[in-house]
Amino acid sequence: MNWTIEVVPVPVTDMDRAKAFYAEKIGFNVDLDDEVAPGVRVIQLTPPGSRCSIALLEGMPTPPGTKVMAPGTLHGLQMCVTDIDAAHATLSGRGVGVSPVRHIGEAGWEDGKGGTWNSFLSFSDPDGNGWVVQEAPSDLGER
Repeated sequence: MNWTIEVVPVPVTDMDRAKAFYAEKIGFNVDLDDEVAPGVRVIQLTPPGSRCSIALLEGMPTPPGTKVMAPGTLHGLQMCVTDIDAAHATLSGRGVGVSPVRHIGEAGWEDGKGGTWNSFLSFSDPDGNGWVVQEAPSDLGER
């Protein structure tokens, strides 16, 4: 049996603002924007080429035994791209506040590209949820 991560909930304060950010600024595809039950709105967005989506939720009851994440508390979500410089240029060109490209060096984080699997950038959504983008040597299907 496979266990796949397919949807990650992202806590936000304003569904429409977050939808615009992820769709227009980051380039995610909008898969769903619907009231799936009375008072429960779900917006599901997927990065191009990804099998995992994010879900923006409003009015969703908290599952038993789980905790509610406050907007801006989700950090460390990571995407991979095959060209970190192109990703940086794309995000910057769309007005996203993005970090410089960095790598892990002898003294910790250093500016500039590193070797294979060692080039990163980061950004936050309007609520402060933090993302990391890592350069991969090839597309997922080729690894």
